[in-house]
Amino acid sequence: MATHKPLSHLCFIFLFFLHFFSGNGEIRLNYYSQSCPNAEEIVKQQVISLYNEHGNTAVSWIRTLFHDCMVKSCDASILLETIHGIQSEKTSSRNVGMRNFKYINKIKDALEASCPMTVSCADIIALAARDGVVMLGGPRIDMKTGRKDSKGSHAAEIDSFIPNHNDTTLFVLSRFQSVGIDVEGTVALLGAHSVGRVHCLNIVDRLYPTVDPTLDPSYAEYLKRRCPHQQPDPNAVEYARNDLQTPMILDNMYYRNIMNNKGLLVVDQQLVSNPATSPFVEKMAADNSYFHDQFSKALLTLSENNPVSEEEGEVRRDCRFVNHN
Repeated sequence: MATHKPLSHLCFIFLFFLHFFSGNGEIRLNYYSQSCPNAEEIVKQQVISLYNEHGNTAVSWIRTLFHDCMVKSCDASILLETIHGIQSEKTSSRNVGMRNFKYINKIKDALEASCPMTVSCADIIALAARDGVVMLGGPRIDMKTGRKDSKGSHAAEIDSFIPNHNDTTLFVLSRFQSVGIDVEGTVALLGAHSVGRVHCLNIVDRLYPTVDPTLDPSYAEYLKRRCPHQQPDPNAVEYARNDLQTPMILDNMYYRNIMNNKGLLVVDQQLVSNPATSPFVEKMAADNSYFHDQFSKALLTLSENNPVSEEEGEVRRDCRFVNHN
């Protein structure tokens, strides 16, 4: 048996390196260590600067990662504008309220000044989300890089991939399962609702014509003050917060709130009543470190969803448009 060990060991090493350095959408830690050594630091400094100027950008980075990676691939398709036969994903009703895309361009400009045509827009989304989580008091996540950008939009397929705010828990779990995230991870990722705001369009069904009986009455009154119209203007800045105690800290207050019938969305409140998810809600409500650990794992899995290969993708010059050579 001893004579076979070295051969097996060599085969393992060969297969490892073949897998690690293949061009089929592989990503890895420190991908830009040679081609753009300062890439991750540039993104980090831009995220910090933008946070200090516009605090809500940190929330936007996390949401942008979710809305990009859930639809087919982490490929920056969500950043494409409607032009040259491309229908922007931003026009989808599932992406109502998405903001701060212009700041992605600011980060891209800083990277282009240092390393032209090197860092993908998909990696900017991933790294900005990683650094945004830290700015919100969340955990530091070691995130791989090397993603390529898509050459087209997935606008026609968004409804099949991104759960709606009033979908059943079973459907939401199935959507996350399709990208490799289990029940525990799904409950943790929904904890991102601990920060930021939700457009009134996604809330009014719980308030009008009658208040959802699962809503805490005092919280319902707050929501009605924030969302006074049964048919809000989708272009109006009408929002409500899920977490009134620590609205800009990524913590387990979200779970404490939904256990007290203060869930902003239907999907939030259903986590408590569903027997598959409620045990995890209780554990995360009781232990912030546990929530952070599970959130890190789930966000990492999401960020690695189906990377585009070198042959199929590109590094866009401008995140808003595909390259035209």
